[in-house]
Amino acid sequence: MKKLLLLPLIAISLVATAQTTAIPDANFEQALINLGLANVLDGEVLTANISGVTYLDVNGSNISDLTGIQDFTALTALRCSWNQLTSLDVSQNTTLTGLYCHNNQLINLDVSQNTALTSLDCGDNNLTSLDITGATALITVWCFNNQLTNLDVTQNTALVWLWCSFNQLTSVDVSQNTALDELNFGYNQLTSLNVTGAAALTELNCEYNQLTSLDVTQNTALVELACNANNLFCLNVANGNNTNMTSFYFNASANPNLSCIEVDDAAYSTANWTNIDPASSFSANCNNLCVPSSINEAALNTFELYPNPTTSTITLNNLQLGDEVSVYNTLGQRVFNNKVSAVTLSINLSELGNNGIYFVRVDDISERVLLSR
Repeated sequence: MKKLLLLPLIAISLVATAQTTAIPDANFEQALINLGLANVLDGEVLTANISGVTYLDVNGSNISDLTGIQDFTALTALRCSWNQLTSLDVSQNTTLTGLYCHNNQLINLDVSQNTALTSLDCGDNNLTSLDITGATALITVWCFNNQLTNLDVTQNTALVWLWCSFNQLTSVDVSQNTALDELNFGYNQLTSLNVTGAAALTELNCEYNQLTSLDVTQNTALVELACNANNLFCLNVANGNNTNMTSFYFNASANPNLSCIEVDDAAYSTANWTNIDPASSFSANCNNLCVPSSINEAALNTFELYPNPTTSTITLNNLQLGDEVSVYNTLGQRVFNNKVSAVTLSINLSELGNNGIYFVRVDDISERVLLSR
């Protein structure tokens, strides 16, 4: 007799679930739909649709949240300007070479993880913090019209163009940026600027700051200089390249304390550089009254001068024996000189000339004194 063996039939259903990326901002998702990267407005997009995208342009799309951008892992260029972004996290987009996020409402921006980034435009935001320290491949940075008080570019040695006008910067160190070609720090609050290391610099704009001295003697390629509207009392432009700078590209006006501008050839500059104050003139030797950029702050703190302003006599205290004390007028003429034989020295400025501003120099330390009576 044949036996019938009955076996249970088990049906196994395999359902594959595609990975998705959350896109909480409806305007961002709609922009992706318009680009053919999504189909319906449902708060998510297939990750496979975006992971291979290399170029994304969502400019002017009324986006306030770019969450989801982290899964664009192949992205090399991101354009998200003219939106309403208050934050932007691109730390996962390590292949980015270009980021253009200007005209938003960003407060902080950190691109320190974007080591391939060569171009950054984050101007016209509300930035109080910008970290570009790890982005060592950066060539161009536009961060104008923000609220930056500090900017570290010492690690960005490949920088060629740096535009940071209309911020609140008080100092910037560009001594390591030897490849810089254009530098714009206009409309900040800079009190000092050392550009001696930027040997390739051709354009320097530092107008409307609070600079008291500026030395561009090492910038032998410089053809454009705007240092107007500062507090300069010393400007040294004798870099051997003055004849390649026309009047249109030289402006040192609105510096009421600047009487002597040191240049290659006074006759050439007088004939060709007209954007200076009536009280200013050119000379091949202004007695080098510029305060050196290498002043030792500790030494400076031990040097005391009072009162300032004065009606006649000033007193210098905490001097070092053997120091040389000199006083110059605004024409660069030395009107007093003395070797220090005591730690305190008094000088009657009223005997040296008319009322005005005098410069007291102790070795390589300088101080401005206003004489009034």
